[in-house]
Amino acid sequence: MEYLTVALPKGKLFKPAAELLAKAGCDAEGLTEKSRKLVITNEEKKLNFIVAKTADVPTYVEYGAADIGIIGKDVLTETGRNLYEMLDLGFGRCHLMMAVPADKQRQNLTDWAHTRVATKFPHIAEEFFNRRGMQMEYIKLNGSIELGPIVGLSESIVDIVETGTTLKENNLTEIVRIMDSTARLVVNRVSFKLKFDRISVLTENLRQILEEQVK
Repeated sequence: MEYLTVALPKGKLFKPAAELLAKAGCDAEGLTEKSRKLVITNEEKKLNFIVAKTADVPTYVEYGAADIGIIGKDVLTETGRNLYEMLDLGFGRCHLMMAVPADKQRQNLTDWAHTRVATKFPHIAEEFFNRRGMQMEYIKLNGSIELGPIVGLSESIVDIVETGTTLKENNLTEIVRIMDSTARLVVNRVSFKLKFDRISVLTENLRQILEEQVK
């Protein structure tokens, strides 16, 4: 039996992803987010795990370094990788939105055209604004996006929100919701054919576990 390689994202999705996979019998001793091992193996079950930076998971899966992966729909959409999206796993729920300083709101969304927007998601943002006929200047940031308007780098931000607490703490107000996001199970297109049986069984097991959780 060939090894099945699974890519898991560091951060908030790691724990629920690892726990869900374990319920489906897909686990390995020493599989933790902080592991110093780059590849964690379960020899008995012929499983390899890669724990990667969130933005890198779709890349590992698309190029076949991993057969399957778990990643947020936001990152999946932003990277635009050529993958099969198999399941909505339901956890990691958040949404992508545009926010502006609370004391500098404008009447219409289009009033923000031709301004600068700071974001980790320039492709999603550009597609969203283009559909509304709005030309924007996109400033790609990787750290605290909320800092953009505070220091005058941008007039607005496009970012992920879970509770909205960080926005309030930085005097920012959400003005438009762009997309919702949850964790997804993704599969390499070639692996789906070559390892169809194993991937199908795992996918179906995960589907049943998720259905049981809803009941």
